[in-house]
Amino acid sequence: MPLPLVPIATVALSYGAVALATYAVTKGIPQQRRDQPTEDALDSVDEGLAFRRDPQQMNATGRVRRVVRLGRDGPGLEIDVTALSRIRIKKV
Repeated sequence: MPLPLVPIATVALSYGAVALATYAVTKGIPQQRRDQPTEDALDSVDEGLAFRRDPQQMNATGRVRRVVRLGRDGPGLEIDVTALSRIRIKKV
């Protein structure tokens, strides 16, 4: 029974193109120093979404932490996404 190579090659080519594009983008980003107070502020954000409002501004924070595993007992990858935002509107 012959092996269908066209579908396998199509998937491999598309994943290879995505990997090459990701590699090219990451090489174009300059490395900078790590700002420890900012890292501490991001680590102190609680999981979930939170909104706060003052008379002059509105603040929002959000954090999602998940562990993805390949198989039941396979290797894992922890994904931690944190966002801080501030919206300030002033009448001039």
